Amino acid sequence: MTIDDAFNKTSDYYDSWVQKALICYDELFSVAVECIPFSVSEKLKILDLGAGTGLFSWHVLQRHTNADFTLIDVADKMLDISKERFASHEGQFSYIKSDYRKLILSSPFDLIISSLSIHHLNDKEKQDLFREICLKLKPGGAFINVDQIKAPSEHFQELYWSIWLSEVRKTGASEKQIKESILRRKDFDKDSTLIDQLEWLKKAGFKQVDCLYKRYFVGVFFAQK
Repeated sequence: MTIDDAFNKTSDYYDSWVQKALICYDELFSVAVECIPFSVSEKLKILDLGAGTGLFSWHVLQRHTNADFTLIDVADKMLDISKERFASHEGQFSYIKSDYRKLILSSPFDLIISSLSIHHLNDKEKQDLFREICLKLKPGGAFINVDQIKAPSEHFQELYWSIWLSEVRKTGASEKQIKESILRRKDFDKDSTLIDQLEWLKKAGFKQVDCLYKRYFVGVFFAQK
């Protein structure tokens, strides 16, 4: 099964699952939006990589109400949900069904965002993508990535997962959902460590780089050109 097939299969329940699976969902996206280094009055040009159902863009839109968004994802059914979500903002949103590793975009962006997508790339692909993102940003532009983080050792990996299993069960997630999530993780996830990702962002050309929030294996990465 390809990654687009896997996520198309989850499209009907993806949003509700993510809010259960990310045990710090509200904090993650609150930090991600708060750290956007632009005034709410500016008309930003925003690119959302691996946008899925548009959750991250939706959170950004609540504050930056006049921004223009381009959403890219390889899974067409996920993008269809994005289109429904933003139907009342039609003039502000455009959609591209594509693998963002292969996409060529000429126009620079003020802000590039991504959530729970880039961890599907291997280490080299992440490094290549970070360089491309830096090139596609205007001077002073920012990249904000809400994503998974590889534990620095087997001990911490086991700790992260035992805590996650305990917490996600408390949210009411079914054992079927948990099992399917773990299988997708085994098939498609290629997490990288916090230190490696920060170093790759620096090497890509970003001047300011930080992890502004981290809870076990998820965090908010911030990089400014």
